[in-house]
Amino acid sequence: MAAAQGMRLEAYIVLSLLSGMRTEEARALRWDHVVAWASGQWVPVSEAGFDHEQVAVLVWRAERAGGDTKTPKSRRTLALPRKCMKALREHRVRQAQDRLAAGPLRQDHGLVFASAAGTPIDDHNVRRIFREITEDAGLGTRWVPREMRHTFVSLLSARGVPVEAIALLAGHNQTATTELVYRHQIVPALTRGAEVMDQIFG
Repeated sequence: MAAAQGMRLEAYIVLSLLSGMRTEEARALRWDHVVAWASGQWVPVSEAGFDHEQVAVLVWRAERAGGDTKTPKSRRTLALPRKCMKALREHRVRQAQDRLAAGPLRQDHGLVFASAAGTPIDDHNVRRIFREITEDAGLGTRWVPREMRHTFVSLLSARGVPVEAIALLAGHNQTATTELVYRHQIVPALTRGAEVMDQIFG
């Protein structure tokens, strides 16, 4: 996240890492699907602004054939952490500056993540810029954007969040997908025995 600061993909990276959205869901996200809880209902931030206790994204679309999410369970509403809210607020300001700079050439598709001209961004450009960011962060160039989703699942798991709750947040049909494909051990797996023995014989 630090390496992405000030870059066009900063909010994309923050949102992907801290919400677990699929990369095709993030690319399809529209501003009318970024909502704040105001006056007892969800209102687009374009009307309500970001200064509310709760802001969420309606994950109802994806860059897939037909524009639908991967599975019916993938359709979900995700409350956003404050860091995401801040990143999206700043991103919206940058996007308004892009709009002014582009003038009449600007195409407005209502997308949260778009090119400077307002057109949809494709996965190849996202991957290319993402590799530059991971290289700047000292992680090398082998990382791909979907690994941010794996990181999201792994971080929640490491903090003791039940796998059923993680599966709901990730939009997985089954907890087996969450456990076997997405969850990676952050701390070495075989430390538990030593920790217990240290407590007993410490």
